[in-house]
Amino acid sequence: MKKRTRGGSKLKAAAASLRTFALGYPGAREEFPWGERVVKVGKKVFVFMGTADGDELGLSVKLPASGPMALLLPFAQPTGYGLGKAGWVSARFAPSDDPPLALLREWIDESYRAVAPKTMVATLAPAGAPVSETAPRTGPRARRPSGKRSARSTARGR
Repeated sequence: MKKRTRGGSKLKAAAASLRTFALGYPGAREEFPWGERVVKVGKKVFVFMGTADGDELGLSVKLPASGPMALLLPFAQPTGYGLGKAGWVSARFAPSDDPPLALLREWIDESYRAVAPKTMVATLAPAGAPVSETAPRTGPRARRPSGKRSARSTARGR
């Protein structure tokens, strides 16, 4: 039987925090294809979180803007199975590591924005604003300019 280490429990807490954060996005849901935990929006994965066993923390996200810089970090590498060519980056942390949670939340935010439908992304606060530790940034819904009516209200004669 494996002994639990402090580092392992620290990484489990970090993984739980990142999972909760990712699931806070509009339309986000968790699935377990291939035995791995993933978070999807619609039918598209925006974060792979790996398996729950073991004492390591790993995740993969799509980083179209910050990917080249992310790959300079010692814990990051292009995601396997050809996903790295499409901007996916994987990060792995051993029990002795202290994962940069704020950075990983920013990566999850960038990945969601890259994968989610534009209508869902429009409900978020602008990119570049500070990322909260507990929930994604949501902003006011976009409104139509005054005097403009939707096709539905025009069809109803309103």
